[in-house]
Amino acid sequence: MQNSMTRDGLKLAYYIDDFTKPWVEPETVFLLHAAMGNSQRWFSWIPKLARNYRVVRMDLRGHGKSTIPLSEQAFTLQHLVDDAIALLDHIGVKKINLVGNSAGGYVAQQMTLQYPERVKALALFGATPGLKQSHAPTWIPKIKEIGLKKFLADTIYERFDKTADPGLVAWFIDQAGSNDPAFIARFVLHMCTHDFMEELVNIKCPTLIVAAGKESIGHADAYEEMHQRIKGSELVYVDTAGHNICDGYAEQCSDTLMKFLAHQSNC
Repeated sequence: MQNSMTRDGLKLAYYIDDFTKPWVEPETVFLLHAAMGNSQRWFSWIPKLARNYRVVRMDLRGHGKSTIPLSEQAFTLQHLVDDAIALLDHIGVKKINLVGNSAGGYVAQQMTLQYPERVKALALFGATPGLKQSHAPTWIPKIKEIGLKKFLADTIYERFDKTADPGLVAWFIDQAGSNDPAFIARFVLHMCTHDFMEELVNIKCPTLIVAAGKESIGHADAYEEMHQRIKGSELVYVDTAGHNICDGYAEQCSDTLMKFLAHQSNC
């Protein structure tokens, strides 16, 4: 069921899924989706996760059922961090297992750095410390020229490999391509101003890093440096050039997350 809260005059949509045993107080897993995504992109993860955890998903501002900021309204990565913390306060959750995919992982990394007391464990999927070292700025003129859906279709090889379900790929193009192009341009270009690799040494909680081993959007070589900087982190590669591992390799990724979280619970 969709819920919402208001911050900065914007509606922020969120969802809570909990199919754990009624007599057990479950831990909370907080999912943050990628740019151009929304909470629905976790659809194949929820049945497995929600049997073991209280799962909270939110639509980042400007995405899904959340309000798109007006052009005159300020928009930064910090706004997304503050939105997520405000949501946790709104639903009364003090500590979480935090999961971020791609741009959602940028938010997750900054939440962990700024609010370490709120994060029990961190899991990052296809999420480098910002987009500054990427070729993402070249996307914007192409999107303006041919439209978001055509751009995604033309560059789908960066996101999915040939093993992907054609139905999933078509759904992704339709869903992601339905975002507001002007806001997506604003979102992507802002994320391209961030590179907080050097800050990662300050992440002290158990951390899982899952990456596409051959990708170009996030640059696969960045994940090894992340692993070195975050002491005790675990690095797992998915053997693909497709950036969208949470979609194309959902079963493998969610199993990896479940194993990681179970290990933290037993420590």
